[in-house]
Amino acid sequence: MPAAPGFREKNPYAKGEVRRIALVNQKGGVGKTTTAINLAAYLARTGRRVLLVDLDPQMNATSGLGVRPRRGVYQLLQGEPLEALVYPVDGFHLLPATPDLVGATVELAETPLALAEVLKDEGYDFTLLDVPPSLSPLTLNALGAAQGVLVPVQAEYYALEGVAGLLATLDEVRNRFNPALRLLGILITMYDGRTLLSQQVEAQLRAHFGEKVFWTVVPRNVRLAEAPSFGRTIAQHAPTSPGAHAYRRLAEEVIARVQEG
Repeated sequence: MPAAPGFREKNPYAKGEVRRIALVNQKGGVGKTTTAINLAAYLARTGRRVLLVDLDPQMNATSGLGVRPRRGVYQLLQGEPLEALVYPVDGFHLLPATPDLVGATVELAETPLALAEVLKDEGYDFTLLDVPPSLSPLTLNALGAAQGVLVPVQAEYYALEGVAGLLATLDEVRNRFNPALRLLGILITMYDGRTLLSQQVEAQLRAHFGEKVFWTVVPRNVRLAEAPSFGRTIAQHAPTSPGAHAYRRLAEEVIARVQEG
């Protein structure tokens, strides 16, 4: 893992309650950013104050919400105040990514708690961290700042193997510098109930991981796929679509899991 060798400092910024949630999968194309954007929208619709942090230098969450920023996460890490960097979008706030976030990949290599430090007093009910599809220093910083992890998993053949590897990584992060980190849940995405493959993958995941798998399943949905091209959440773009209904249910389930502790 690209963190400082032998790093064992316990996270002084972690709290018992789950307010900061990292959306993590080492594989790309699994609906991670789609989930981050639309979960934020529906959590906000429950009256919660929600912050979405785009930690991916590819800036997909930022561009998918129609934001064209000059400053964002990188400037926060350099000491600028959070309130001067966020953008209001569909009832929640976005802390955007900018091209200079690439530089943070090098700068954060030996400081896995830098993001936790700058977010320690953010003041939101939920902060969602959308991370790159890799174990980069940005991803490790998200895991250092989070109390919960949500893992989107595409309904495909290698899903079980990928989740098992990611859970091993979470165990290592928990042991090395963030003992408060826990798995909030595994979310099945891009599900097509008409195919035997999707049914088999769901059955395998539920058999192996049990209650760790969310009951909500996000279907393949054209409206979900096209919403970012309009710079909108699914709640804005197609609120009666199957994808919108799925993310509304997911928000309810996330809140229930957080409250259960």
